[in-house]
Amino acid sequence: MTYFIDSCPEMLFAFLLLMLVPAPLEETGHAPAFADSLLLFEFEIGEARWEVVNDGVMGGRSRGQGEVGKGALRFTGTLVTQGGGFSSVRTDRRVDLSGYDGLELRVRGNGRPFEVEVSDGTRFRGLPVSRRGAFETSDEWAVVRVPFDVLGTSVFGRQVRVDRVDLSAVESFGFYILDGQDGPFELEVDWVRAYQNTEG
Repeated sequence: MTYFIDSCPEMLFAFLLLMLVPAPLEETGHAPAFADSLLLFEFEIGEARWEVVNDGVMGGRSRGQGEVGKGALRFTGTLVTQGGGFSSVRTDRRVDLSGYDGLELRVRGNGRPFEVEVSDGTRFRGLPVSRRGAFETSDEWAVVRVPFDVLGTSVFGRQVRVDRVDLSAVESFGFYILDGQDGPFELEVDWVRAYQNTEG
């Protein structure tokens, strides 16, 4: 049997409404492509090797682990502030980000703030400089932006004054938790890309 929806205004309206409603987003998926952005991580198996570094390097007792699966990076563990107070997951990636204004990430977590790190290999008195910017999380997926010009500079938690990040010589990325609160943490990252401001 054949139905002609144009013979029934109600059916035509319902059909058009269904065509206009966007399909729901999957839990994780491919990052949308934009001409003014550069996809850095989509967390496919084998895309990058992520390494956990905890505060045990300075005598702390925090524990963290990172794993890539189902199209996302999952960074979980327990923060212990006494004697340390940080956990991180990092990877090497050499890339020229000249002309980009910051990082855009699709994330969710357990309500704690995290920080993303961008390293250009700068050292201060022989020690590596950490350049990080904070972002918030909730139990719902959200897209957050961290502009490069808000990245703080520190060496083992102590603020230092150095030149701005050399975006032409970026060599690694990372995620940190060091919010000063004891207890479990959880972060999932669906994708990461560099963005350009197009306003004005």
